[in-house]
Amino acid sequence: MALRFEVVGRFNRARAARLTLPHFVCQTPLFMPVGTQGTIKGLTNNQLEDIGCQIILGNTYHLALRPGADLIDELGGLHKLMNWKRALLTDSGGFQMVSLLHLADITEKGVTFQSPVDGKRMLLTPEESIQIQNKIGADIIMALDDVVKTTTIGPRVEEAMYRTLRWIDRCLAAHQKPAVQNLFGIVQGGLDPVLRDICLRGLVERNLPGYAIGGLSGGEDKDSFWRVVAQCTAALPEDKPRYVMGVGYPLDIVVCSALGADMYDCVYPTRTARFGTALIPEGVLKLKHKVMASDERPIDPTCSCMVCKNYTRAYIHCLVTKDAMGSQLLSYHNLSYMMRLSRDLHTSIVEGRFPQFVQGFLRAQFPKGDVPKWVCNAMEVAGIDISACCAPLTSSQN
Repeated sequence: MALRFEVVGRFNRARAARLTLPHFVCQTPLFMPVGTQGTIKGLTNNQLEDIGCQIILGNTYHLALRPGADLIDELGGLHKLMNWKRALLTDSGGFQMVSLLHLADITEKGVTFQSPVDGKRMLLTPEESIQIQNKIGADIIMALDDVVKTTTIGPRVEEAMYRTLRWIDRCLAAHQKPAVQNLFGIVQGGLDPVLRDICLRGLVERNLPGYAIGGLSGGEDKDSFWRVVAQCTAALPEDKPRYVMGVGYPLDIVVCSALGADMYDCVYPTRTARFGTALIPEGVLKLKHKVMASDERPIDPTCSCMVCKNYTRAYIHCLVTKDAMGSQLLSYHNLSYMMRLSRDLHTSIVEGRFPQFVQGFLRAQFPKGDVPKWVCNAMEVAGIDISACCAPLTSSQN
């Protein structure tokens, strides 16, 4: 395996670790920004390094369409093509089964897509997904799984889970570069704990370098969300990284980290930036609002990023949704926020003050004490007392 995972700190289920990959030594918990086609929109690699980005996620489906896996391979792999010296992770292309379902036909052989670029039909099999990812050359590659919407019920969920287990063996057989690329399996099973358990056992038996929890962040209720994460993290190996796919809300990351997850990815920080929204300790700040037009404060007075050091809310208000610079500045700040959150999670666990960090995070997010019930339930399982952050229940709430 081209991966080493060393736990360097714990608090109950939460853990901080050193994740050594071929191109970089990472600290977990960590957040991976999504660079669909080998770039984070509006930001340079130097900027990403400056804010502490450790891994960028690339999209196999889109990279295979443009510029093409063969060309990327000829040019020395995606690291060289995009001049990124740190780690990369590529997804399998399977998520497009959900996001482009109207263009896809799913069978045991694989997934046939209608390209949104030129309309041509494209068959993505487990073997083809791995071959493409081998050519792209990411440190972590994902197995092709059968993805269904989280809200799907009935026999389709069971069918997808068992197909995911069958496809992981085809992915393993096709993987040509295990010495330099790590193949992660993806736990499926919808919101059914029995199906999740079957998938967990099947994947763990295959002794993979790491494991992802898939099929979430698709519209399920939060109580179901955290319970699936808790079930999976409790069953996955202690000495392997655990990656919750598609999670990018800061609150979700804090909760999942408390439950024992290590890695996350999402377009949320950069997508919300393009709509004029900044991430701050209290939640979000809408820079489009008129009240921002004369506000001379930085986005976040506690943030030391380049944007908060040099620009006011008033200036960014002038730019958002009108000039590309606005989304660039907010993307930089939002990703800085996510990297700082990751570092704070890691450090607080290592230094033995993780409960205090969680309590402070929740006080900032919910100053009135109205912490959602699902967060309270999750923290109870995680063994973290947050009663001081919550307003007392009224008699009608009891």
